[in-house]
Amino acid sequence: MLNSTCCTCPHLERKNVVFVTVYSVVFIFGLTLNVTALVIFFRNSKSQSHTTTYMVHLAFADVLLVCMLPVRIYFHMESGDLPQKLCDFTGLIMLSNMYGSILLLTCISFDRCIAVCFPLSSRVREGRKKAWCMCLGIWILTIGTSLPIYFKKEQNNSTTEQTNVTCFGNFPSYATQTAALISTLIIGFGIPLTVMIISSWGLVRAISKSTAVQTSDLVDSGKIKRMIITNLAIFLFCFLPYHVMLVLLYAYKTTQTRCSLLTPYQYSLMVACLNAMLDPLAYYFTTETFQRKKMGVETTTVRKIWQTNSHSSDGNNRSRAPLTM
Repeated sequence: MLNSTCCTCPHLERKNVVFVTVYSVVFIFGLTLNVTALVIFFRNSKSQSHTTTYMVHLAFADVLLVCMLPVRIYFHMESGDLPQKLCDFTGLIMLSNMYGSILLLTCISFDRCIAVCFPLSSRVREGRKKAWCMCLGIWILTIGTSLPIYFKKEQNNSTTEQTNVTCFGNFPSYATQTAALISTLIIGFGIPLTVMIISSWGLVRAISKSTAVQTSDLVDSGKIKRMIITNLAIFLFCFLPYHVMLVLLYAYKTTQTRCSLLTPYQYSLMVACLNAMLDPLAYYFTTETFQRKKMGVETTTVRKIWQTNSHSSDGNNRSRAPLTM
């Protein structure tokens, strides 16, 4: 287990300025965009799709995450000491909602994929109606795994010298334990990443082979593919560095190396928080919920094209996929 001895990081003033600036931007824009998304979703609650259910929970998770950032901003401004209990609580809330966001993003990607690739399957339609069950399971999983970590940290802090406790300046000792790291890499990142890659590939393949897309001048298939690829790229950009740093912290045991890796680890966590600000831009505003008023005619026309192609086929051609998700 990594100890909690603190390191004196070089270029502390510059590091603090960067953290304060980035966290402030994420807090302001992340809170504004996600609250706006929630308002729009609830106003259009009668016309919500199954994918929108995941997006509502994703927006709520992102709101909870960004609401924890003011504590980090205060810490990096060196405005004074903070209670370690407050630091531990806000840190675990942020991490639990980060993994909640990862799992919800995975569900969104998978839901879109099966909706497009298997539009005529009754089993798929019935399965998609269970979106609220998946969201409930994700909340139970993330909260259930966070609470034991919090109480264990409380016990460790009560038996550790207070000079070794510096709020967010400690090493992620629990996250770099073997069992916790393996479960995090597999369940929290590896499986979601695999599902997102397969789902993105399935979506791109379905759109490329869709007769409705290829024969319609109303739909820009290239734009849709770029949106899918951009979503996957944002996912990798935000979450891959953080998990790579966890592996490096686990692999290198010497105190000097740990000290040199602490600053990159903190930067990787900062980058992961950017996802709360990018989610609304990458997902919400590319869905039918946000485009209905300005693209109502286009959406209706595309749906008719799809229905015409579907009824004219033998019912087994799954490549003619609808564009509304």
